[in-house]
Amino acid sequence: MADVYRQLAERLDQLPHGYPATDSGVELKILQKIFSPQDAALALKMKYFPETAEKIADRLGEPVEDVRTTLDEMAKKGQIGSSTSKGEQKYSLAPFVVGIYEYQLERLDKELVDLFEEYFPVLSTSLGGYKPAIARTIPIHTNLKQDYKIQPYENLSGMLEKANSFRVMDCICRKERLISGHKCDHSLELCLSFSEEKGAYDYFSRSGRIISKAEAFKIIAQAEEEGLIHNVFYNTQEGHGAVCNCCSCCCGVIRAAKEYGAAHTLAKSNYLALIDPDECIACGDCTDEHCQMDAISVDDDVFTVINDLCIGCGVCTIACPVDAISLVERPQEDQDEPPVDFEDWSMKRASNRGIKFKG
Repeated sequence: MADVYRQLAERLDQLPHGYPATDSGVELKILQKIFSPQDAALALKMKYFPETAEKIADRLGEPVEDVRTTLDEMAKKGQIGSSTSKGEQKYSLAPFVVGIYEYQLERLDKELVDLFEEYFPVLSTSLGGYKPAIARTIPIHTNLKQDYKIQPYENLSGMLEKANSFRVMDCICRKERLISGHKCDHSLELCLSFSEEKGAYDYFSRSGRIISKAEAFKIIAQAEEEGLIHNVFYNTQEGHGAVCNCCSCCCGVIRAAKEYGAAHTLAKSNYLALIDPDECIACGDCTDEHCQMDAISVDDDVFTVINDLCIGCGVCTIACPVDAISLVERPQEDQDEPPVDFEDWSMKRASNRGIKFKG
């Protein structure tokens, strides 16, 4: 039965995200913790892009209702993806991150946390080693200095306004760090999923609770008040479905970037923070737990932004009591345009990883 876990690990590594092998085999221990041999065998037969239960059953030559029941059970256990599209429930082989691991929110225990932390340095190298980045920082627009047309993919309010369904969940990163003994002072229930599909979470909501659009905006406001960074998944122009409100002490993509130099876990926004020296009162509010990226330096009470470290989140702009900090557009040569959608993202990342991928 050990072969089925190795096959699944190899299959996951052939997805655009990656699931690298290790000398210790910890990646296999993780899969053994999450999947039974039977579930792992079925996961191997799943496709990356979502399909209906009818299509999967037809391919497997098994009764639809039996297949649907099994798929729903696997989705509840966080072993596969399940989503509603145009009124149809669809299922897919999920990547490990972002995917299977995040789906373990209700099954997370000390054993799985320890295995993940052992694997994290190797996984970070894979996730952050190739463009395009997994997630993208979305700036807080409160203090934009320039008359700059905000692109739809950098406008969180616009994304939420277009959405018709909303779900809030506990942050898997904060829960994981709490279990491992690193308690975070930020709120736990702050991760949002959203969809333009009406009733997107009625059939399957996993561990989240369905909320209204008004509640979703309140959660975003709360996150900004707590000095958290908005990161959307995925780093695309359209088709966004989730926003995490992140801190550097817990967030996996930020930790990977800061601790392991994984440059492509997180794409920076097309903005930079700028401190007006004439307005700055050197209070330090922008640095005291507000700049998650350590991008503000202090020299003789002169505060400046380190452009190479700034991700353009805008958290410091709302922390400043005298409005001395604003967001400005990055130089054109430092800006990037993300892939159009998830399919485009997948194909470009697979190409950059040098893997044969047809989805």
